[in-house]
Amino acid sequence: MSVSTPKDESRKTAPQKNGSGFNLVAYVRDVRAEAKRVTWPTRRNTLITSGAVLVMVTVTCIFFFIVDQVIGLGVRELFGVGG
Repeated sequence: MSVSTPKDESRKTAPQKNGSGFNLVAYVRDVRAEAKRVTWPTRRNTLITSGAVLVMVTVTCIFFFIVDQVIGLGVRELFGVGG
């Protein structure tokens, strides 16, 4: 059995370039133009976001430490194993 596409749907191909390869100067120009369009965060926004990440990492570490201690206590009580 062969798989075919509907008649009205043509296969899409990559656009053909008129030239012989990669143009480094045009690429760098395009990258610079794109970087100018980016909305960069302010210093204050970056500090607030970084602080929020650090707080959440700390809270998560404390949570998993407590869960690990409770599970370890349960295993020690249940099986009498461990220090």
